[in-house]
Amino acid sequence: MKNAILDKSFNFSLDIVKLYLKLKNEKEYILSKQLVRSATSIGANVTEAQYAQSKKDFISKMSIALKEANESEYWINLLIKAIPYNSLISQFLNSFITSLLHYLIPSLLIFFIFSFFH
Repeated sequence: MKNAILDKSFNFSLDIVKLYLKLKNEKEYILSKQLVRSATSIGANVTEAQYAQSKKDFISKMSIALKEANESEYWINLLIKAIPYNSLISQFLNSFITSLLHYLIPSLLIFFIFSFFH
């Protein structure tokens, strides 16, 4: 069975790296570097969480992924405002990050509830 969060976070990271390379060519360094750091951290932490050594470790990794997703959303919104000619790309990424957040938040809540009762 496929893991939707792993797939979404990987595809999001891949899209961000592609956007970064495009922005880098256009000399848009600062915002794009911040975005690539936070966005790729989402997938890295979700992947690490799959091999967590404990419940606490799992929660920590998924919580970091959620924080990084929120930070990525911030940078995407800033890019939309700062670089209008890339707004279509950025709006696509913003809807993607919103979708990713919709996976991360319930996953953490379900895990917290399950852990509380077991």
